Amino acid sequence: MGLTRDMGVGTEPGRAPDLDTLRAVTDRVRANIEKVIEGKPDVARTALVVLLAEGHLLIEDVPGVGKTMLSKALARSIDLTVRRIQFTPDLLPSDITGVSVFNQNTRTFEFRPGGVFANIVIGDEINRASPKTQSAMLECMEERQVTVDNQTYALEAPFMVIATQNPLEMEGTYALPEAQRDRFLARVSMGYPVEAAEIAMLSARDNASPIDDLEPVTDAAEIRKLVGVVNEVHVSAAVQHYAVSLATATRRSPDLRLGASPRATLHLVRAAKAQAAMAAREYVVPDDLHELAPTVLGHRLLPTVEAAMSGRGPAEILRGILETVPVPH
Repeated sequence: MGLTRDMGVGTEPGRAPDLDTLRAVTDRVRANIEKVIEGKPDVARTALVVLLAEGHLLIEDVPGVGKTMLSKALARSIDLTVRRIQFTPDLLPSDITGVSVFNQNTRTFEFRPGGVFANIVIGDEINRASPKTQSAMLECMEERQVTVDNQTYALEAPFMVIATQNPLEMEGTYALPEAQRDRFLARVSMGYPVEAAEIAMLSARDNASPIDDLEPVTDAAEIRKLVGVVNEVHVSAAVQHYAVSLATATRRSPDLRLGASPRATLHLVRAAKAQAAMAAREYVVPDDLHELAPTVLGHRLLPTVEAAMSGRGPAEILRGILETVPVPH
Protein backbone atom coordinates (compact mmCIF):
# COMPACT_ATOMS: atom_id res chain seq x y z
CA MET A 1 0.00 0.00 0.00
CA GLY A 2 2.95 2.29 0.53
CA LEU A 3 1.63 4.28 3.48
CA THR A 4 4.15 5.65 5.93
CA ARG A 5 4.29 3.84 9.23
CA ASP A 6 5.61 6.24 11.85
CA MET A 7 6.46 3.96 14.74
CA GLY A 8 6.50 7.01 16.99
CA VAL A 9 2.90 7.92 16.28
CA GLY A 10 0.68 7.17 19.22
CA THR A 11 3.35 6.19 21.74
CA GLU A 12 2.95 7.61 25.19
CA PRO A 13 4.30 6.67 28.60
CA GLY A 14 2.14 4.56 30.84
CA ARG A 15 1.19 1.01 31.71
CA ALA A 16 1.53 -1.36 28.73
CA PRO A 17 -1.52 -3.58 28.13
CA ASP A 18 -1.18 -7.33 28.17
CA LEU A 19 -0.93 -7.73 24.42
CA ASP A 20 0.78 -11.11 24.58
CA THR A 21 -2.25 -12.68 26.24
CA LEU A 22 -4.57 -11.05 23.74
CA ARG A 23 -2.58 -12.35 20.79
CA ALA A 24 -2.45 -15.86 22.25
CA VAL A 25 -6.19 -15.99 22.85
CA THR A 26 -7.12 -14.57 19.45
CA ASP A 27 -4.73 -16.99 17.74
CA ARG A 28 -6.49 -19.91 19.46
CA VAL A 29 -9.94 -18.67 18.49
CA ARG A 30 -8.87 -17.99 14.91
CA ALA A 31 -7.33 -21.46 14.61
CA ASN A 32 -10.59 -22.93 15.88
CA ILE A 33 -12.61 -21.05 13.29
CA GLU A 34 -10.27 -22.09 10.49
CA LYS A 35 -10.93 -25.75 11.32
CA VAL A 36 -14.42 -25.12 9.96
CA ILE A 37 -13.98 -22.23 7.50
CA GLU A 38 -10.98 -23.12 5.37
CA GLY A 39 -9.15 -20.65 3.17
CA LYS A 40 -10.76 -17.53 4.68
CA PRO A 41 -8.26 -16.19 7.27
CA ASP A 42 -9.17 -12.54 6.60
CA VAL A 43 -12.83 -13.17 7.38
CA ALA A 44 -11.95 -14.94 10.65
CA ARG A 45 -9.62 -12.08 11.63
CA THR A 46 -12.31 -9.48 10.91
CA ALA A 47 -14.79 -11.36 13.10
CA LEU A 48 -12.32 -11.22 16.00
CA VAL A 49 -11.64 -7.51 15.41
CA VAL A 50 -15.38 -6.83 15.64
CA LEU A 51 -15.71 -8.91 18.82
CA LEU A 52 -12.84 -7.10 20.57
CA ALA A 53 -14.14 -3.71 19.38
CA GLU A 54 -17.54 -4.48 20.98
CA GLY A 55 -19.27 -4.24 17.63
CA HIS A 56 -21.61 -6.29 15.47
CA LEU A 57 -20.82 -8.15 12.27
CA LEU A 58 -22.86 -8.35 9.06
CA ILE A 59 -21.99 -11.23 6.72
CA GLU A 60 -23.44 -10.78 3.24
CA ASP A 61 -23.17 -13.27 0.39
CA VAL A 62 -25.10 -15.78 -1.68
CA PRO A 63 -26.52 -18.89 0.04
CA GLY A 64 -24.28 -21.84 0.77
CA VAL A 65 -20.87 -20.21 1.18
CA GLY A 66 -20.60 -20.66 4.98
CA LYS A 67 -22.09 -17.50 6.49
CA THR A 68 -23.97 -19.29 9.26
CA MET A 69 -21.11 -21.77 9.74
CA LEU A 70 -18.71 -18.90 10.44
CA SER A 71 -21.11 -17.47 13.01
CA LYS A 72 -21.51 -20.81 14.76
CA ALA A 73 -17.75 -21.48 14.71
CA LEU A 74 -17.00 -18.19 16.47
CA ALA A 75 -19.77 -18.79 18.98
CA ARG A 76 -18.59 -22.31 19.79
CA SER A 77 -14.99 -21.19 20.22
CA ILE A 78 -15.96 -19.09 23.24
CA ASP A 79 -17.65 -20.50 26.34
CA LEU A 80 -20.63 -18.16 26.57
CA THR A 81 -24.35 -18.09 25.88
CA VAL A 82 -25.47 -18.27 22.26
CA ARG A 83 -28.92 -17.84 20.72
CA ARG A 84 -29.90 -18.18 17.10
CA ILE A 85 -32.80 -16.26 15.57
CA GLN A 86 -34.07 -17.42 12.19
CA PHE A 87 -35.46 -14.30 10.53
CA THR A 88 -38.60 -15.02 8.51
CA PRO A 89 -41.42 -12.81 7.16
CA ASP A 90 -43.73 -13.87 10.01
CA LEU A 91 -41.20 -13.21 12.81
CA LEU A 92 -42.55 -10.72 15.36
CA PRO A 93 -40.57 -8.03 17.24
CA SER A 94 -41.58 -9.68 20.54
CA ASP A 95 -39.87 -12.89 19.40
CA ILE A 96 -36.63 -10.91 19.43
CA THR A 97 -36.97 -8.64 22.46
CA GLY A 98 -39.25 -10.69 24.70
CA VAL A 99 -42.78 -10.26 26.01
CA SER A 100 -44.62 -9.75 29.29
CA VAL A 101 -46.95 -12.66 30.07
CA PHE A 102 -49.65 -12.71 32.74
CA ASN A 103 -49.10 -15.41 35.35
CA GLN A 104 -52.42 -16.79 36.56
CA ASN A 105 -50.90 -18.14 39.78
CA THR A 106 -49.15 -14.98 40.98
CA ARG A 107 -51.61 -12.60 39.28
CA THR A 108 -48.68 -10.57 37.95
CA PHE A 109 -46.98 -10.02 34.61
CA GLU A 110 -43.71 -11.86 34.09
CA PHE A 111 -41.10 -10.99 31.49
CA ARG A 112 -40.03 -13.79 29.18
CA PRO A 113 -36.75 -12.87 27.46
CA GLY A 114 -36.52 -13.03 23.68
CA GLY A 115 -33.78 -14.23 21.40
CA VAL A 116 -31.39 -11.30 22.01
CA PHE A 117 -30.71 -12.29 25.62
CA ALA A 118 -27.39 -14.01 24.99
CA ASN A 119 -23.72 -13.07 24.63
CA ILE A 120 -23.67 -13.90 20.93
CA VAL A 121 -26.84 -13.63 18.88
CA ILE A 122 -26.81 -15.24 15.44
CA GLY A 123 -29.35 -13.52 13.22
CA ASP A 124 -29.74 -15.84 10.27
CA GLU A 125 -30.94 -14.21 7.02
CA ILE A 126 -31.82 -10.98 8.78
CA ASN A 127 -33.12 -9.33 5.63
CA ARG A 128 -35.91 -11.89 5.21
CA ALA A 129 -37.84 -10.33 8.10
CA SER A 130 -40.03 -7.27 7.70
CA PRO A 131 -38.56 -3.81 8.38
CA LYS A 132 -40.69 -3.57 11.55
CA THR A 133 -39.11 -6.74 12.94
CA GLN A 134 -35.62 -5.68 11.86
CA SER A 135 -36.08 -2.45 13.81
CA ALA A 136 -36.53 -4.45 17.01
CA MET A 137 -32.75 -4.95 16.94
CA LEU A 138 -31.89 -1.24 17.00
CA GLU A 139 -31.95 -0.61 20.76
CA CYS A 140 -30.13 -3.77 21.78
CA MET A 141 -27.38 -3.28 19.20
CA GLU A 142 -26.66 0.33 20.14
CA GLU A 143 -27.44 0.51 23.87
CA ARG A 144 -27.01 -3.12 24.97
CA GLN A 145 -30.47 -3.11 26.53
CA VAL A 146 -34.09 -3.98 25.75
CA THR A 147 -37.18 -2.00 26.76
CA VAL A 148 -40.49 -3.86 27.02
CA ASP A 149 -43.62 -2.36 28.58
CA ASN A 150 -41.63 0.59 29.99
CA GLN A 151 -39.18 -1.77 31.72
CA THR A 152 -35.54 -1.77 30.67
CA TYR A 153 -33.46 -4.96 30.81
CA ALA A 154 -29.68 -4.83 30.42
CA LEU A 155 -27.85 -7.32 28.22
CA GLU A 156 -24.81 -9.12 29.60
CA ALA A 157 -21.36 -8.26 28.23
CA PRO A 158 -19.88 -9.28 25.91
CA PHE A 159 -22.80 -8.83 23.53
CA MET A 160 -22.39 -9.32 19.80
CA VAL A 161 -24.84 -9.72 16.94
CA ILE A 162 -23.59 -11.74 13.98
CA ALA A 163 -26.14 -11.35 11.21
CA THR A 164 -26.17 -13.00 7.82
CA GLN A 165 -28.03 -11.69 4.81
CA ASN A 166 -28.50 -12.63 1.19
CA PRO A 167 -28.00 -10.12 -1.63
CA LEU A 168 -31.02 -7.91 -2.30
CA GLU A 169 -31.61 -9.40 -5.72
CA MET A 170 -32.40 -12.75 -4.06
CA GLU A 171 -36.08 -13.63 -3.77
CA GLY A 172 -37.93 -12.76 -0.55
CA THR A 173 -35.51 -10.18 0.86
CA TYR A 174 -36.04 -6.72 2.35
CA ALA A 175 -33.42 -3.99 2.28
CA LEU A 176 -31.94 -3.24 5.70
CA PRO A 177 -32.79 0.31 6.81
CA GLU A 178 -29.90 2.78 6.92
CA ALA A 179 -30.16 2.97 10.72
CA GLN A 180 -29.81 -0.81 10.95
CA ARG A 181 -26.78 -1.00 8.66
CA ASP A 182 -25.09 1.81 10.56
CA ARG A 183 -25.18 -0.24 13.76
CA PHE A 184 -23.05 -2.99 12.25
CA LEU A 185 -19.40 -2.21 12.83
CA ALA A 186 -18.26 -4.18 9.80
CA ARG A 187 -19.58 -6.06 6.81
CA VAL A 188 -17.72 -8.95 5.20
CA SER A 189 -18.37 -11.16 2.21
CA MET A 190 -17.42 -14.82 2.38
CA GLY A 191 -16.89 -15.43 -1.32
CA TYR A 192 -16.50 -18.83 -2.91
CA PRO A 193 -13.65 -21.00 -1.59
CA VAL A 194 -10.59 -21.70 -3.68
CA GLU A 195 -10.50 -25.11 -5.35
CA ALA A 196 -8.08 -26.67 -2.86
CA ALA A 197 -10.17 -25.53 0.12
CA GLU A 198 -13.36 -26.86 -1.44
CA ILE A 199 -11.75 -30.25 -2.08
CA ALA A 200 -10.52 -30.34 1.54
CA MET A 201 -14.04 -29.50 2.68
CA LEU A 202 -15.44 -32.50 0.80
CA SER A 203 -12.99 -34.81 2.54
CA ALA A 204 -13.49 -33.32 6.01
CA ARG A 205 -17.28 -33.52 5.92
CA ASP A 206 -17.78 -37.06 4.71
CA ASN A 207 -19.19 -38.34 7.99
CA ALA A 208 -19.92 -35.32 10.20
CA SER A 209 -19.71 -31.56 10.38
CA PRO A 210 -16.43 -30.24 11.86
CA ILE A 211 -18.49 -27.74 13.89
CA ASP A 212 -19.57 -30.62 16.14
CA ASP A 213 -15.98 -31.22 17.28
CA LEU A 214 -15.15 -27.62 18.21
CA GLU A 215 -14.36 -26.99 21.87
CA PRO A 216 -14.28 -23.55 23.55
CA VAL A 217 -10.78 -22.09 23.82
CA THR A 218 -11.71 -19.06 25.98
CA ASP A 219 -14.66 -17.71 27.95
CA ALA A 220 -16.72 -14.57 28.47
CA ALA A 221 -14.67 -13.34 31.43
CA GLU A 222 -11.45 -13.47 29.44
CA ILE A 223 -13.06 -11.71 26.48
CA ARG A 224 -14.16 -8.90 28.81
CA LYS A 225 -10.55 -8.55 29.99
CA LEU A 226 -9.28 -8.44 26.41
CA VAL A 227 -11.79 -5.71 25.56
CA GLY A 228 -10.22 -3.73 28.39
CA VAL A 229 -6.79 -4.33 26.85
CA VAL A 230 -8.05 -2.99 23.51
CA ASN A 231 -9.40 0.11 25.23
CA GLU A 232 -5.87 0.84 26.48
CA VAL A 233 -4.50 1.11 22.92
CA HIS A 234 -3.52 4.70 22.21
CA VAL A 235 -4.81 6.74 19.28
CA SER A 236 -2.79 9.89 18.59
CA ALA A 237 -4.35 13.20 17.63
CA ALA A 238 -2.99 12.84 14.09
CA VAL A 239 -4.64 9.44 13.63
CA GLN A 240 -7.92 10.75 15.07
CA HIS A 241 -7.81 13.61 12.59
CA TYR A 242 -7.21 11.14 9.76
CA ALA A 243 -10.29 9.12 10.77
CA VAL A 244 -12.45 12.25 10.82
CA SER A 245 -11.02 13.38 7.47
CA LEU A 246 -12.00 10.07 5.87
CA ALA A 247 -15.54 10.33 7.19
CA THR A 248 -15.83 13.97 6.15
CA ALA A 249 -14.64 13.16 2.65
CA THR A 250 -17.48 10.63 2.24
CA ARG A 251 -20.02 13.26 3.31
CA ARG A 252 -18.69 15.78 0.81
CA SER A 253 -18.27 13.37 -2.09
CA PRO A 254 -20.46 14.35 -5.08
CA ASP A 255 -20.87 10.64 -5.84
CA LEU A 256 -22.49 9.79 -2.49
CA ARG A 257 -25.92 10.79 -1.25
CA LEU A 258 -25.21 9.30 2.18
CA GLY A 259 -21.76 9.39 3.75
CA ALA A 260 -20.29 7.97 6.93
CA SER A 261 -21.97 8.93 10.20
CA PRO A 262 -20.16 9.99 13.39
CA ARG A 263 -20.95 6.49 14.65
CA ALA A 264 -19.04 5.14 11.67
CA THR A 265 -16.00 7.22 12.63
CA LEU A 266 -16.17 5.85 16.17
CA HIS A 267 -16.49 2.30 14.85
CA LEU A 268 -13.51 2.80 12.55
CA VAL A 269 -11.28 3.91 15.42
CA ARG A 270 -12.49 1.11 17.69
CA ALA A 271 -11.78 -1.47 15.02
CA ALA A 272 -8.33 0.04 14.42
CA LYS A 273 -7.54 -0.26 18.13
CA ALA A 274 -8.56 -3.92 18.10
CA GLN A 275 -6.46 -4.59 15.01
CA ALA A 276 -3.45 -2.84 16.54
CA ALA A 277 -3.81 -4.91 19.72
CA MET A 278 -4.00 -8.14 17.69
CA ALA A 279 -0.76 -7.05 16.01
CA ALA A 280 0.82 -6.58 19.48
CA ARG A 281 1.00 -2.80 19.08
CA GLU A 282 0.11 -0.36 21.83
CA TYR A 283 -0.92 2.33 19.36
CA VAL A 284 -2.88 2.76 16.13
CA VAL A 285 -1.13 3.70 12.87
CA PRO A 286 -2.79 5.20 9.76
CA ASP A 287 -2.46 1.88 7.94
CA ASP A 288 -4.96 0.36 10.39
CA LEU A 289 -7.62 2.87 9.37
CA HIS A 290 -6.76 2.60 5.69
CA GLU A 291 -7.01 -1.20 5.73
CA LEU A 292 -10.26 -1.33 7.71
CA ALA A 293 -12.11 1.51 5.97
CA PRO A 294 -13.70 -0.62 3.19
CA THR A 295 -15.00 -3.15 5.73
CA VAL A 296 -16.20 -0.59 8.28
CA LEU A 297 -17.49 2.19 6.03
CA GLY A 298 -18.50 0.49 2.79
CA HIS A 299 -21.93 -0.80 3.83
CA ARG A 300 -22.99 2.61 5.17
CA LEU A 301 -22.46 4.56 1.95
CA LEU A 302 -25.17 5.17 -0.65
CA PRO A 303 -24.14 6.34 -4.13
CA THR A 304 -26.07 8.97 -6.04
CA VAL A 305 -28.34 7.92 -8.88
CA GLU A 306 -25.83 9.25 -11.40
CA ALA A 307 -22.97 7.28 -9.86
CA ALA A 308 -25.05 4.10 -9.72
CA MET A 309 -26.14 4.46 -13.35
CA SER A 310 -22.52 4.85 -14.41
CA GLY A 311 -21.64 1.63 -12.58
CA ARG A 312 -19.73 3.23 -9.70
CA GLY A 313 -20.56 1.53 -6.45
CA PRO A 314 -19.64 2.45 -2.86
CA ALA A 315 -16.49 0.31 -2.93
CA GLU A 316 -15.04 2.07 -5.97
CA ILE A 317 -15.98 5.52 -4.67
CA LEU A 318 -14.40 4.75 -1.29
CA ARG A 319 -11.19 3.60 -2.97
CA GLY A 320 -10.95 6.98 -4.66
CA ILE A 321 -11.50 8.78 -1.37
CA LEU A 322 -8.78 6.72 0.36
CA GLU A 323 -6.35 7.71 -2.39
CA THR A 324 -7.08 11.44 -2.10
CA VAL A 325 -7.25 12.01 1.66
CA PRO A 326 -3.74 12.90 2.94
CA VAL A 327 -2.18 10.32 5.23
CA PRO A 328 -0.56 11.67 8.43
CA HIS A 329 3.19 11.09 8.75
